[in-house]
Amino acid sequence: MAYACKLAGKRCTVVMPANSVKVKVEAVRAFGATVDLVDTTKVPRAQRVRELAQADTDAYVASAYDDPLVIAGNASLGRELASLAARFDVIVAPVGGGGLLSGVIQGLRSSGDTTPVIGAEPLVANDAAQSLREGRIVASDHEVQTIADGARTMSLGKHNWAIIKEGVETIVEVSEDQIREAVRLLFSLANLKVEPTGALTTGALLASPDRFRDLRVCCVVSGGNVDPALYRDLLSV
Repeated sequence: MAYACKLAGKRCTVVMPANSVKVKVEAVRAFGATVDLVDTTKVPRAQRVRELAQADTDAYVASAYDDPLVIAGNASLGRELASLAARFDVIVAPVGGGGLLSGVIQGLRSSGDTTPVIGAEPLVANDAAQSLREGRIVASDHEVQTIADGARTMSLGKHNWAIIKEGVETIVEVSEDQIREAVRLLFSLANLKVEPTGALTTGALLASPDRFRDLRVCCVVSGGNVDPALYRDLLSV
């Protein structure tokens, strides 16, 4: 989900692409929220959120990534990693809009941990990598339909960029085939059911093996909400 519109009281509407994985849509509904599905080829998610917010002026509008509270929540993972007895040479986190990556960086640094952090992003939706290279936020003009559906954002968030541009070492761009292979490796070698976005970090090892060779690497695996039919197809290859 790209944007959440938290309405007055306990009502909550979540804006999601019409082609969102069904298991994610049902999970949102299971928490009691209303799902507003939008055809992002016709209407940007941000536009739909603005429409909902205008209809309820008491609404609190929260991006799923470009929001200080979201970053703070994800920072708890960074603090947890910093508290581990085991030390890593590098930590790799997926990046779409940047909420998780910026949160991990924030949590580590607030704990005094200087472990290098690397982002992992789909090659076909590499606006974050482009942003890092150009030193400014680079936005796509459409949502690229990478298999890593959690990374189908059009740009990094402004709050996220402020942290990422200073705190990330680099961003590794992962091909669609490498994402698929990472899903299979996590299942076969680690017995983990991981969605393609969560497998981006393992995909980064495949995309840039020399960068990680002989290092103790922590790969953040960020979710297992994968469509059963897609997962079956990925594993059957």
